[in-house]
Order: sequence, then structure tokens, then C-alpha cells
Amino acid sequence: MADQTKQQQLDAISATIIADKVTPELTQSATQLVFGTGNPDAAVVFVGEAPGKSEDLTGKPFVGASGKFLDEMLASVGLKRDDIYITNIVKYRPPDNRDPLPAEKKAFLPYLQAQLEVIAPKVLVTLGRHSGNIFLPDLQISRDHGQPKRIKLAFRDDPSRILEVVIMPLYHPAAALYNGGMRQTLIDDFSQIPELLDSHNQDNDK
Repeated sequence: MADQTKQQQLDAISATIIADKVTPELTQSATQLVFGTGNPDAAVVFVGEAPGKSEDLTGKPFVGASGKFLDEMLASVGLKRDDIYITNIVKYRPPDNRDPLPAEKKAFLPYLQAQLEVIAPKVLVTLGRHSGNIFLPDLQISRDHGQPKRIKLAFRDDPSRILEVVIMPLYHPAAALYNGGMRQTLIDDFSQIPELLDSHNQDNDK
């Protein structure tokens, strides 16, 4: 709704997930919905896979060890949590931190796209292969990490409206925590984000 603020629109999507009883099995095993946090006007949106234990308890994405590493990388490029928006595809914690199932990702995809339509970011950073494959079905994270791609998303309720974003697929911070080489790769890939934003802004100024 045009007369609602972006945050109000996001809150409405969150309420709809609960009302629609998306993935009732996950709902039963999880503590609460982990919808997303950050700046609803963010130029950069980060999309992870699914909440873990810390996220399930707090209701906020990326607050465990992966979140601390993410905060370090944000600081390294002059960003902080208040500058970005962060969410996951699947918004309830899968039991025992298992990978989200294809049916679970499919069930949550319309709500993720609704979030993106409200925020309208310039850059979409996917964290991990599950997140990347949602937008880039042929993605091989070991081959394609750190290589930005421009994509167009048609609005669900009005296909004539297009959201054009640059997708930046990255390794998931959790994987990099236990692999020194991957950690440096992720830091190097992450360092491209300000350049992507500048490039997008220059394109819009033309």
C-alpha cells in the first residue's frame, strides 16, 4: 500500500507468513519466526539460507558466530547493520540445523520476493548456495562466487513492473569460519560491494 511506510509493509508480510501457516512442520519445531531486520530503505539486501539456533532464540537473522563475522566484513567496507537489510529464504529454523528442503524454500519464496519488492535494493548479496540457487538456478558457488550478475525480477502482482538488481553470490559465512582459505576468499569477494553500489548509482545518473 502506497500510504504505508516500507516498515509497515514489511510487518504486514511477516504477519501474513504467520496467518498463512507457511511450513507448519517447521513452525512447530521452531521457537519463532525470523523474518528479517535492518533498514527498509537499504540499497543492499543480504539473503541467507535459514535461521540457526541463536537466530531462532532471538528472532533476528545472523546473530551467532556467522553474524559476528558478517559484522566484521560489513565494517571492512564501511557498512553497518543499520545500513543494510538482512533476511533468509526460509524463515523458521529447520530441526538440527539441517539444510532447508526444496519444498520449504519454494513455500517461502513469494514472501522473500515481497520483501524485495518493498525494499527495492540495488544489490542483492546471496550467502551460500541455497540462497544463490534461488535467483541463479545454474549457480555453482565454488565457480561463481564473487561474480556479480544483473537480473530482473517481475513483480508478482504486476509483471509489467520490474525490479532490476545486481546479484552477488558469496560463500556462506558459516562455511568460511572453519576454512581459512575460504574466509579470505569471502573477505575479498565482499570488498566488491561498495564498487557495485557505485556502479549502479552511476548507471542511474546517466
